[in-house]
Parts: sequence; structure tokens; C-alpha cells
Amino acid sequence: MMDGTPTAEVEIDQELVQTLLQDQHADLADLPLVLLDAGWDNVMFRLGDAYTVRLPRRLVAAKPLLNEQTWLPTLAQKLPLPVPSPVRVGHPGRCYPWNWSILPWLPGCAASDERPGQDQAPIFGRFLRALHQTAPSDAPINEVRGCPLADRAALITARIDRLKSSETGLAPEIEIAVTEGLDAPVSDEARWLHGDLHARNVLMYRGKISAIIDWGDITSGDVATDLAGVWALFDDAEARREALKAYGASVAEVARARAWAVNFGTILLATGLVDNPRHAMMGADTLRRVAADISTKP
Repeated sequence: MMDGTPTAEVEIDQELVQTLLQDQHADLADLPLVLLDAGWDNVMFRLGDAYTVRLPRRLVAAKPLLNEQTWLPTLAQKLPLPVPSPVRVGHPGRCYPWNWSILPWLPGCAASDERPGQDQAPIFGRFLRALHQTAPSDAPINEVRGCPLADRAALITARIDRLKSSETGLAPEIEIAVTEGLDAPVSDEARWLHGDLHARNVLMYRGKISAIIDWGDITSGDVATDLAGVWALFDDAEARREALKAYGASVAEVARARAWAVNFGTILLATGLVDNPRHAMMGADTLRRVAADISTKP
């Protein structure tokens, strides 16, 4: 079985963040500071009523945060939903080795806790259509997102085999989805991607999708990588169809997207079974939806 949540390489606590603020953004240092969450790669604090502070907890997350700081301010202007474009930049200091960001506070809870309804499906599809513009030649490169699906096939198959041998098991339709995705025509278009559209990176507020967060995996490549988010978010099959229709997805893009959904779903399930029940549930939900759509195909 895969390892669980990676260990932090730097201890980040409230005292460290407070000191960094005093040194570099003294005008904000007296605002209340509260720990929000620690993910695989970053730690988040709420700062007063208007801000959050985002700091990498591992070296592997340091470059992605620089990508956010570089590209999100421009990209955000073209998107129909709010994204956490940095309002201030922090630098290494006080034994903390990497850049960090001060972001706007975006209200809402994760879509893993409040599932979006069918009315939000077209909104999500149109957001992806707006995002998936042609990316410039110097866009960030992410070797595991946006790449040809065939590059991930061996790892996807290995995770499926491990999960099939566990108590969890997997529906046979999951392997069909991967095969169909690998057989679908490929795309060599380099378009902007979020890269990690699972349910914790979509915020809900008062029943509506309110923001798309955590852009550390921003990259360019195959849009099917992001379209996989349809299966991560929408429990209702009709909602999934509406999201894909609003996007204008081709048959090939849908096939590849289902296979990418299996990729993300098996990662969340396999790692979540080790030490993160919420991730395990998110992965299982994603895989269940993919299997349901395969089983009802005409």
C-alpha cells in the first residue's frame, strides 16, 4: 500500500508565522492569526478577517508556490470564479527556507463537506472552459499532471492491483475506464490547467461554488486532467453530463478524463486508507461515480 501523508520537513507554528509577519509585513502582524489546515504540501493560517497565509511544509512544494505567485495574478483576471491570487509575497527568514504567500480570505467550505448540486455543474464546466486557454511556452511543467495518460498508466494499474487485493476492492468498471482512456485519441495542445481539482480544492458558500483554491500544481497540457474534477465533485450523473456539456467536451476528452479521475481517485483512496479517512472517502466517491457512468453507457 502507498505511504500516507508526507512528513513536514519544516516545523511551522503560529510563533514562526507571527515572526515572519513582523519582519516582512509589519502592518499585518497585529492581526489575529489562527491555524486553518495542513495539507500534503502547505500549511494555511487565517490572518485577520481578510487574509490567509500559505507556507510550504516540504521542499517539493516550494517551486509550485513560486508558480502560483508568478502566474495567478494574470490568470485570475480571466476567470469567472475567484481564485487566491497572492496579495503579498513572503521570503525566507528566521530559519524558514522558502517563499510564502499572503492570500485573500475566500469564504466557504470544501466541496468534500458540502457537495455542489446540479445547478452548479454548468458553472464548473464554464469555469474550466475559461481556464483552458492556450498556455505560453514558459508555463510551468508538471511531470505528473497534464502529461499523456500513457505516462501514468503503469502507476495507475499498480494502484488498482493493490486496491483490488485490499478489503476495499474496486468495481471492474474502473479498469474499463482506464482502458478506454488509454485508447482515446490523445491531445498535444498545451492549455492552462489547475492540475489538482479534487473536492478539497473547490469551495462552496451558500450552496454555490465560491472559489477554486490551491494552484500549486498549475501547469499546461491535456485538459482531461482537469475534467476529471467532474467525477470528484458531482454525485448526480445528470450533473456530470451537464458540466461536460457546458464545457463542450469531446468524446475523447471525456474518455481520457474518466481515466484521469481513476488516477486521482486511486491516489486519494490508497493514501487515505493509511492515515486520512477524508481522502479515502473522496477517492472512493470518485471511483464509484466513474464506475456508475461506465456501467450505464449506451
